[in-house]
Amino acid sequence: MSADGYDARADFLVEAREILDRLGEQVVALEQQPGNRATLDAVFRGFHTIKGGAGFLDLPPMVQLCHAFEDRIDAARSGSRALDAAAFDGAQRAVDILLDMLDALGRGEDLDEVDPALLRQVRGTDTPVAPVAEAAFEMPDDLDDLDFDALLDSLHGEGAIPGAAPPPPLPPTKPTPAPKPAPAKPAAADKPAPAAAETEHTVRVDVRRLDALVNLVGELVLARNRLKTLRPDLHDENLDRAVTALDTVTARLQGAVMSARMQPVSRVFTRFPKLARDVARQLDKQVELVVEGGDTELDRNLVEALADPLVHLVRNAIDHGIEMPAVRRAIGKPEQGRVRLAAQQEGDHVAIEVSDDGGGIDPEAIRRSAIRKGLIDSETAARLSEDECLSLLFLPGFSTRTEVSDLSGRGVGMDVVQSKIRELSGQVQIQSELGRGSRFIIRVPLTLAILPTLLVELDDDVYALPLVRVIEVVTHDDSQVMWMDGQKILDLRERPLPVLSLREWLGKGKGMADATRGVVLQAGDQRFCMLVDHVLGREEVVIKALPRSLRGLPGYAGASLVGDGRMALILDVDALLESAQRGSSATARGR
Repeated sequence: MSADGYDARADFLVEAREILDRLGEQVVALEQQPGNRATLDAVFRGFHTIKGGAGFLDLPPMVQLCHAFEDRIDAARSGSRALDAAAFDGAQRAVDILLDMLDALGRGEDLDEVDPALLRQVRGTDTPVAPVAEAAFEMPDDLDDLDFDALLDSLHGEGAIPGAAPPPPLPPTKPTPAPKPAPAKPAAADKPAPAAAETEHTVRVDVRRLDALVNLVGELVLARNRLKTLRPDLHDENLDRAVTALDTVTARLQGAVMSARMQPVSRVFTRFPKLARDVARQLDKQVELVVEGGDTELDRNLVEALADPLVHLVRNAIDHGIEMPAVRRAIGKPEQGRVRLAAQQEGDHVAIEVSDDGGGIDPEAIRRSAIRKGLIDSETAARLSEDECLSLLFLPGFSTRTEVSDLSGRGVGMDVVQSKIRELSGQVQIQSELGRGSRFIIRVPLTLAILPTLLVELDDDVYALPLVRVIEVVTHDDSQVMWMDGQKILDLRERPLPVLSLREWLGKGKGMADATRGVVLQAGDQRFCMLVDHVLGREEVVIKALPRSLRGLPGYAGASLVGDGRMALILDVDALLESAQRGSSATARGR
């Protein structure tokens, strides 16, 4: 770290990882269109930029690997050697190794020397090749934004490889054809510098500072809610106007601070073209990955947390969903399968979909597998609908595979997806049609810091329900409730809904008055009606983690203070329904 506190290595780790994420996607795009000069130059520029930063930090192994692939790309750009399948395999392997190097640097470890055989594979030659001077490269016109070049030339000499020992005088080399005359361009000092102009409007901020701002805004929201609750009792016109102004400013400040934490989901999506290519080649399948909606924005914490669940879903779509090329050809499908990864904003939450055009999921196969593994008894399984059978995929230990492979069959993955999404206050839905394919839809809130909720009350206790799960509020009449298979059922507009009493679930006795309100909630593909004493209304709450001793209790997602100063427990709708159903099943078996 320098004397002024600037840590060049930490900056390099962040930027190099972003470049490598893009490179994985760009190499896949180049493999699909090898003649695309813009993509070829973008790949060259990515490796060149990482090499420059690695040279500045004196990381020779990383420099050598980047330089080797630069040689291969340069040969393609000059037309002397076209890129082939081996070149693309070498490029993806180089990306993987560079990512491993960044991980090692992040742990404070020294980099191992690069295997010369690997350098030859990446370079695409069976014999060692002497380092090629940078001056011999035919640089594309749009590489003017490589600000490292001038600095590296001043540090290492023009055309030298950064990070390597000063080379001896080069022997006479084969004459290089003179480049074709280019149109006259203005001098560097006279032409506009868009990159420099853009950087003047951006600044890299430690995420902990942003988190601190979000926490402060959260406290301000709580104070605002408290004032709005007290306002009707104050009867002061000037104070009323002041509270209204504070409400407006707080809402604008909240939006501005939250937008500073928003990032496009493309930060995660860029890694999936490479992942899809690698998995498809491992399975000898042909797969096209279609990515849509990468500009959809989410809280940065959510963007990072979604990476692992999406990896599971994309791998499963290729492994379980897409058929082998011969099978697809035999049933009249194109040999190349299609996996779609898409995101779009829906109100105050974002929907991310992973779908495929494969064979779909057989509910009966899931039913049989769950019974065989002892995850559910045959009597209960027989009563499950097709959608409920699909939900069995999320049970721990569930797998329909009879053989274990590197990719699947161990019964882990889908339960991890569901538990991770629930931690994000989201939900996962499955839709599938045999022979046509499957869709996995993840819905998560835009941010986890401040949550729109519906407040309900039992006795003097307040509970918060995520508003995204609330369908409607209905008037409850106990005479309209029916019993079916030991479960209370409400017939709501000819749609039977399971009925759950929050009072009974909490183990409370009867209150002063019977519950008169029901809140219709969405849990996955299922809706149910939860009975409460009173509905207080909508309020934005600031989520606070539960004490460690209470974490993990089914049905609770956190806590918050509400406008009247009371503490409200935030309910986990999915876990609440599951625990209530398990209790009902146990009671029914006891009878």
